[in-house]
Amino acid sequence: MKREQLTNINPDLFLNELIFFFFHLDIVDIKPPNMEDLTEVITGAEFHPRECNLFVYSSSRGIIRLCDMRQSALCDRHCKVFEEPEDPTTRSFFSEIISSISDIKFSHSGRYMLTRDFLNLKVWDLQMDNRPVETYPIHEYLRTKLCALYENDCIFDKFECCWSPRDNHLLTGSYHNLFKITSRVTRKDAIFESSREQAIRPRQLLKAKKVTPSARRNRRDEINSDSLEFSKKILHCAYHPTDNIIAIATAHNLFTYVAKDSSSLSS
Repeated sequence: MKREQLTNINPDLFLNELIFFFFHLDIVDIKPPNMEDLTEVITGAEFHPRECNLFVYSSSRGIIRLCDMRQSALCDRHCKVFEEPEDPTTRSFFSEIISSISDIKFSHSGRYMLTRDFLNLKVWDLQMDNRPVETYPIHEYLRTKLCALYENDCIFDKFECCWSPRDNHLLTGSYHNLFKITSRVTRKDAIFESSREQAIRPRQLLKAKKVTPSARRNRRDEINSDSLEFSKKILHCAYHPTDNIIAIATAHNLFTYVAKDSSSLSS
């Protein structure tokens, strides 16, 4: 399970994925009496970039809760809940697992939130709590492979997500060392692959890939969805705060890329 500490613009406060820590004498630290009875855990948390009294946290049930520290010294109640109603016609054994939110990020403007679950990126408006305003599938071709992903525990992987400096692009990772950049303006996306060849030959131009079950062997820009290596995965990624530069972490390497256009990157 991912462990991280998120810093507020007020330096006295921080939180991680299981407990909120507020280093003040008037705030009580409370833990559940029995950890085995838990049906829901915190999977991500983020302070608002402009309002130091606001923070959100996501859960393993796919729920986002917005809290305001001005309401109470003990933040055991939320002021707003963001949750998308489940479609009963699509419910399966894996529904609860794949709906668990693995990461949550505020946009730089503070107006939106970005969440990542196993199959999708979702953009939420703080003024609309009943559904996301944008949904972007990440690797829909894996929906038919959930049984295999459950057996090898990959279905529990925690993928991160992030915003571009202007909040107009979204970044997240996938398997086979693939990562995806999505444009919120055009609603188009591009898939790229990080490989060791890029460490040997830096500054090469990366072309977008296509994942399909009918990939042709003689096409270097196509990857067969049945031959994906699930041991190779990109869980961690980051956008530069001001420039169009991204950082991608594989199991053994850290890559940085500069965007040339909508369909190519330079390593």
